[in-house]
Amino acid sequence: MEHKLPELPYAYDALEPYIDAKTMEIHHTKHHQGYITKYVNALEGEDALLEKDVEEVLRDLSSVPASKRQAVINTGGGYYNHRLFWTILSPSKTMPGGELLEELKKEFGSFENFKDVFSKAAATQFGSGWAFLVVTEDGSLKVVSTANQDAPFDEGTPILALDVWEHAYYLNYQNRRPDYIKSFWQVVNWDKITEYYNNAK
Repeated sequence: MEHKLPELPYAYDALEPYIDAKTMEIHHTKHHQGYITKYVNALEGEDALLEKDVEEVLRDLSSVPASKRQAVINTGGGYYNHRLFWTILSPSKTMPGGELLEELKKEFGSFENFKDVFSKAAATQFGSGWAFLVVTEDGSLKVVSTANQDAPFDEGTPILALDVWEHAYYLNYQNRRPDYIKSFWQVVNWDKITEYYNNAK
């Protein structure tokens, strides 16, 4: 299959003032493209693996030669995590509802408590990394954080992701990661997350 940079479903400036256009453009065209290019290079000569979607490869790392596995974790994670991240952002204000909202209340006590737990996971991730909301094997919801570009498939299927690498926010927020996280909630695409939740169950 062809591994190429996905188009964003909105313009680079569509998420302003919460995420600025220049950050979006650099993040998408430089960082995400870089991970995809390096992922393909890491799997040079592994045609069978390159024919698979990156998610399938990351879910079965035992199929990757040991000498290439860490490179695939790093670059494939950056490839997959960003691909998910773009889709759960939206310039249109949405809110969770239905079964997803009920499950969030069940697991975390309230929607606001969920946001607090997720925000704390993102804010306290030491160094570079991600915060995720995942659907576990038993169908429950769990907040996890990972270092670097590690994807969270050992914990469950991710349906919400927040990039807390400095490249995701530094032009606008400098070292104020908590401010970036607070702004993130203004552009979350709950319609898409609900779709992912229903598929993951």
